[in-house]
Amino acid sequence: MTTPDDLEHQHTLSTATTRYDDLRMRDALASMTDDGNAPLTRAESLELLALSEVVIRKAGYGRQSMVRSARSAGASWTQIGAALGTTKQAAWEAHNRWLEDQARLVTDTSAEPD
Repeated sequence: MTTPDDLEHQHTLSTATTRYDDLRMRDALASMTDDGNAPLTRAESLELLALSEVVIRKAGYGRQSMVRSARSAGASWTQIGAALGTTKQAAWEAHNRWLEDQARLVTDTSAEPD
């Protein structure tokens, strides 16, 4: 079975998005027309679902990188919140929550036996 963790290592954001769009379009065409477009297989449907998670994850990594870049360039949390379409408090909390999650992942990974 294809998992987001497996696919995340195989794809960049661009390739994951392209594959996701291809499968989504095939699925939409198969359900809208009766001209021989085959519906997605179970494996393809699960891949589509896993790819949606990969796209969300990779976009999130990019978002956090851009927040750090904006902060380094002197942007205020009010400006960052506005750029994200949210409040300064929500932007700050989301960024700090992401940092804590990343630290927890590093700690969890380093605690695993070899």
